[in-house]
Order: sequence, then structure tokens, then C-alpha cells
Amino acid sequence: MARGKIRFGLTLPNRGVIIGATTVDEMMEMAQWADNSPAWDSVWVGDSILAKPRLDAIALLGALAVNTRRVKLGPACFASTPLRNPLILAFQWACLDFMSKGRTIFVACKGATEGGGLFTKEFAALGIDPRTRARRMEEAIEIMRLTSSREHVDYEGVYNKFRDVTVLPRPVQQPIPIWVVSNPNLAHAKDVESGLQRVARLGDGWMSTWKTPSEVRRMMEMLRGYAQQAGRPLSDNFEVAVYHNINVNEDREYALKESKRFLDDYYSVDYGEPMLRRWVAMGSPQECIATIREYLEAGVTTITLRLTGYEQRRQFKRVTEEVLPAFA
Repeated sequence: MARGKIRFGLTLPNRGVIIGATTVDEMMEMAQWADNSPAWDSVWVGDSILAKPRLDAIALLGALAVNTRRVKLGPACFASTPLRNPLILAFQWACLDFMSKGRTIFVACKGATEGGGLFTKEFAALGIDPRTRARRMEEAIEIMRLTSSREHVDYEGVYNKFRDVTVLPRPVQQPIPIWVVSNPNLAHAKDVESGLQRVARLGDGWMSTWKTPSEVRRMMEMLRGYAQQAGRPLSDNFEVAVYHNINVNEDREYALKESKRFLDDYYSVDYGEPMLRRWVAMGSPQECIATIREYLEAGVTTITLRLTGYEQRRQFKRVTEEVLPAFA
């Protein structure tokens, strides 16, 4: 886990085609730039079906798979995991891993029921009881792991059952790597416990967001304990990922204002300044470097960065040339 180096992922704003923040051509261009720059290790996209409309994650990742050659590819939280048929999802992901020559990382997420999206309508439209979403996500993880590593498999869960299934084409990675999202309110002890226990049992990595470096460090200690209890100690290759945002501008207050406008539009939420300051690396290159370095020191191995501005190409250039070299 503590490898002394942090990897960087570029999160493309695929909801941006709805709010006018980006275009398909621009996202493809930036993905190719990242692919050609050793500073970037991965490219990510957001996921939602109806609650927060955007370009479909799997469709977009398929396009990225054939337009890049090196970077890892994945969803920055696949929020629709409990909403999709897991066997079809396993098939789609196997195809994506095959197309990308083994460059995928699946990030399982149970989704949300509140916070800037039409979550109630989404679950109702798709015929899913939101109270079942955690177990549905777990079954999806189990099915994706099983079908990506074996043929002629049987499965019997609470919501999914099948016999003698083989998913073709076979993914390059067998089994596929799966990180698990846990992003609980730290004031709710039961949510913290259940979320981190799930990561310990099922994850090759852990992704979170909105957490300060000190909170990440605290949760990592808890996660190690749960992993020991589960008889599955965290390996040296276990990934600790933070989904973050960045806006490089010497005028820190302007960076805050621009980030607020972008994120408010993106999520249809009125974010307060305290949340933005903990969720966005902002200010001069030196200020952004200092923020990211705190996450490195907390044990984070991958930090994904979404550019919170309407000049996506300009922000990409500044981050790539003025921020990331500090961590080479």
C-alpha cells in the first residue's frame, strides 16, 4: 500500500455533454493526451443512468479503449452497479477488458439515494428496491469475479441464480481487478463498519471521496483491522484511491468560484465553501501540490483528478505540466 509514489488518474466529465462543460471530441483528445503523458496512469469516467444523466460509462469506456493504448480505464464509482443485470454487466466488462488488452479496473459502488439526483425515480423506473442495493452490489462483484476467472460456472444468490454459464470472450485479466467504494459519513459508526468490512472482504482496492487526508489515514487503520478479522490481510498491491478535483489558478478565490460553478452545475447541488475546500485541490501549482502531497503521506496510492472548470484543455495542460511533475 505505502509504495512511496502516487499514481494519477484523469476523470473525464462525461456529464459535461449535458451541461455544456465538454464535448465527446474534447474528452477523447484529453484521454489521448493523458495516454501519451507518463504523468498519467489512468483515465476514468463517471456513471449514472437516470438519476444524473450522462454518456453511458461502458459505452464511453469502449470508445476510450480503442483510442488509447497505455492508460488503465475504469469508472470513478460505478454507481449503477445494483441497478444493472450483473450477468450482462459481467459480459460487457469482459468485452471491455478484452478490447483494452487487459487495462480495466472495475469500481463497484452501491449508489446513492439522496444528494443532487433523481435517485428515487431511477430505482422505481428500473424496478429495484433501494434497500437491496448493498447486497445486489455484492452479488455483482461475486458474479463478475466468478465469470471472469472460470468457465461453466454456477451461482446462487439472493437476487441472481444461474447454472453452467461461460462468458465469452474471455477477459485478459482473470479475474478482473475490482475496487470497492466506501464513502460513509464518519459520524455514523455502523455505516463506517459495514462499508469498510465490505471493502475488506471483496476489494482489490478501496475508493473514497470527500475525505481529508487525516480521515483517509484513520479509515485505513480500520480497514486493516477488518481485513485481518476477515482472514484476508491487505496485500502490498492493495489500492487506496481518492476521487478528487482540481483547479489550478494563482487566484485561489477565483479557483474556488469556478469550481463551485462547475460542480453545482454538474450535480445540481449548491455546494458550500467548506465542502469545496475539502473536495478540490485549488490555487497555485504549489498549493495544489501541497494538497496532493498530504494524500500521498496518508497512504493514498492513486488519486483521480477531475478538472473543475469550463476550460478543460487549459486546466489539463496546467495540471500536467505544473503539478504532476512534482511527483515524478
